[in-house]
Amino acid sequence: MADYLQLEEKTILVFGVANRKSVAYHIAKTLTEVGAKVVYVVRSEARAESLKKLLKDAPLYICDVEFPEQIQSLAKQLQQDFDTIHGVVHSIAFADYSEGMKPFHETPKSAFLQAVDISCYSLMSLSNALLPLFAEDSSIVTISISTTRMASENYGFMAPVKAALDSSVAFLAKSLSQPKRIRCNAVCPGLLKTSASAGIPGYVDSYLFAEQVIPRKQAVQTEEAAQVAAFLLSPRSSGINAQRLVVDAGMEINYFDKDVVDRFMKE
Repeated sequence: MADYLQLEEKTILVFGVANRKSVAYHIAKTLTEVGAKVVYVVRSEARAESLKKLLKDAPLYICDVEFPEQIQSLAKQLQQDFDTIHGVVHSIAFADYSEGMKPFHETPKSAFLQAVDISCYSLMSLSNALLPLFAEDSSIVTISISTTRMASENYGFMAPVKAALDSSVAFLAKSLSQPKRIRCNAVCPGLLKTSASAGIPGYVDSYLFAEQVIPRKQAVQTEEAAQVAAFLLSPRSSGINAQRLVVDAGMEINYFDKDVVDRFMKE
């Protein structure tokens, strides 16, 4: 079955590629391998320039989702260039930690609202603007995190923002279900080795700890999250809607792994 995912010649928009380590890039690579037509959207001219070699001749558009006029402009450009699209990958997140990591109760209002705007509201705004382009039975996939209830100090205020994103998935799935039966789901990976995560203070230590807690003793690979996203974009997942698919290699069942507990108690 050469085209098991039934994505060959389907047009998929991918938002959020920063470099070759990005989750969005791995998703796009997987989609390309199964014959989909990937259209990239990045936030700035500078980002587009830096990605030219990596993305080669693939269609590339610019849209900073913080600005509504850019979203509307993008929608108009895409309607001129494409008859229809069959899916969207929303892999966009941003948090301003320029003032350093603070206790959650000291989170600056402006930084929190900006993070919600870019990381969550953009999913709704893009879905609405692109609605005329969607084919029937299209699929939207956003990238969240494995849990929004783990109050990790080094993730700052992004977990509550991702919780808003997760809730939005359910509401979008319902409001987009008619008349085009558009599905909306979230891929929720455990700790990944990306450029963005590397900049979070303490993240590397958490990543190494995760490798010990995961039953297989190996962290989730970005390709594994990408493959789940590709499946959710495909007609093969037509019965899955409004869901969070956790991709953590079983970490959530194994926090009290005997070897880890024994090692800690001996220190």
